[in-house]
Amino acid sequence: MTTVDYSLLTAKKPQKKLTKILKKHSGRDKTGQISVRHQGGREKRQYRAIFSLEKKLDIKAQVETLEYDPNRNAFICLVKFQDNLKAYLLAWDGAKKGDEIIGAEKVEIRKGNRTRLKQIPSGVAIFDVEIQPFQGGRLVRAAGSQATIVAKETKWAHLKLPSGEMRKININAFASIGQVSNISHSAVRLGKAGRVRHMGIRPSVRGKAMHPAAHPHGGGEGVNPIGLKYPKTPWGKHALGVRTRKKHKYSDSLILRRRKK
Repeated sequence: MTTVDYSLLTAKKPQKKLTKILKKHSGRDKTGQISVRHQGGREKRQYRAIFSLEKKLDIKAQVETLEYDPNRNAFICLVKFQDNLKAYLLAWDGAKKGDEIIGAEKVEIRKGNRTRLKQIPSGVAIFDVEIQPFQGGRLVRAAGSQATIVAKETKWAHLKLPSGEMRKININAFASIGQVSNISHSAVRLGKAGRVRHMGIRPSVRGKAMHPAAHPHGGGEGVNPIGLKYPKTPWGKHALGVRTRKKHKYSDSLILRRRKK
């Protein structure tokens, strides 16, 4: 496997390779108890360390391969920099072998290039957006997703995110131009239970099929409704239509319009 400069990786610890074994947890916490249900039994995976171009500014990179990544729904691409170092990046829609990209303070507005939000015109599709400069991409990284800049202020850029949320982001934060690859991901049909099991998802049982002591929906003769005003989790909490965002969160002032329900 190709070696890389340790300082370029987004991982917390230095790695000798672009990939490392991803340990299984099967939904269990440090005490060994199941804290997340319906997980376990997935295929073995290796984690691909994803790099951010802003950590290596003004150096061109060329796409060598487009690859599938089992850890995300978007594709990734292996790029080679001018100094012969290699790294994985999130692939954009339309990426192909031989494409040249660059991360810089000022770049040509072309798919794959990465620059600060203040240099990107309004209405251009962007992805892999930072929240703070040089933090690394945090937003708009799922397959087929894209955001657009609606307006700019002295310090903030107003972004429309894929969820419909309007949010203020530091205007000096970096973003990549284009749309995340694998647009057709939402149309994929898994087709059989075995493929779901390979993904590490175990079967789930309907609450109304359980007995009353196991679930609030349980009990009754035959096929009955849940008999409650609203659906509940096995622990009695609201299950549908309840906002779970923390009240008085630090970023409340940055949200101009909440996401769609």
